[in-house]
Amino acid sequence: MMTEHLTVDPLHPDSKLIARAADCLQHGGLVAFPTETVYGLGVHALDIDAIKRLFLAKKRPEDDPVIIHVANLQTLEPLVLETPWSTLTEHFWPGPLTLVLPRSQRVPDEVTAGGATVAVRMPNHPVARALLNKVGLPIAAPSANLFGHPSPTSAQHVLDDLNNCIDMVVDAGNTPVGLESTVLDLTSIPPMILRPGAISLDMLRTIIPDVTTKIATTHETMRSPGLLQKHYSPRASLVVYEGDPSRVRARLIKESRAATSKGQRVGVLVPREELKTFAAMGFAVAECGSSGDSASTAKRLYAALRELDAIGVNRILVFGVFTHGDPLEAALRDRLQRAAAGQVKNA
Repeated sequence: MMTEHLTVDPLHPDSKLIARAADCLQHGGLVAFPTETVYGLGVHALDIDAIKRLFLAKKRPEDDPVIIHVANLQTLEPLVLETPWSTLTEHFWPGPLTLVLPRSQRVPDEVTAGGATVAVRMPNHPVARALLNKVGLPIAAPSANLFGHPSPTSAQHVLDDLNNCIDMVVDAGNTPVGLESTVLDLTSIPPMILRPGAISLDMLRTIIPDVTTKIATTHETMRSPGLLQKHYSPRASLVVYEGDPSRVRARLIKESRAATSKGQRVGVLVPREELKTFAAMGFAVAECGSSGDSASTAKRLYAALRELDAIGVNRILVFGVFTHGDPLEAALRDRLQRAAAGQVKNA
């Protein structure tokens, strides 16, 4: 299979190219496209054969459900037994919020891992919205990468993992958020955040005051993707160091030198302000946004992990200093903790 590469303007995508991508989806094809969070790999959500191709291309286990993306509530209604709270969708849809709802029988078991719920969202990227409106179908779209790898925030990341395994990629440049959507389970009492994202707990509590949060790792049947203890991981092993910046800096220098002396190829992931310090010591280094600017860190995180993987490091040490109380703090901690399989240390 040759993967067709379509390049579109991120704000005003060419309608003819969008129509080609929609036609591919309508005929059972696998199409990667940008959302505001990461690139998704889309298929017709009610086409079981297409869904099976998606799982095969991603090497995704069958017990990990996928999120259905819709253009409007009319497309959503036949898929669920209860419609979401209107106040919630009015505030946060379209946007980076996934809702877990009771599923209807129209949704294939392959989408939900056989569970009684389905995860749904309405993305806010102009290209995703144009494509979903044109195709007129619910589109199942997990991240467009090999299962367990860092999510793709550019079309090149998609091609690095899935070139010639999928039909098409719609390239609109880098995604603006860079982390996967918040997942809110509306079937639990009280409603519960299963995966943190750009829509924070405090933001949700302005609409649903009793929302709680739980960083889940496994379920008998998972209700959402992104809940495994190890996920979003580079090929290299990864350790995150947190604490006072001066102590984190000293610990990373010490650990990097120790690992290098043992013959390991070490990569260091640091804020932009630390880049010169670590590069001057001869370490392989990647920059992950600006210190205190979690939005820039979110945009750069997965790309930086992929850059270090690409140069062949076998161990990555992360300068993990977060801005307390920032809306993206919980999401960044969650992704790094899972990428490190829990290897988070206090410096």
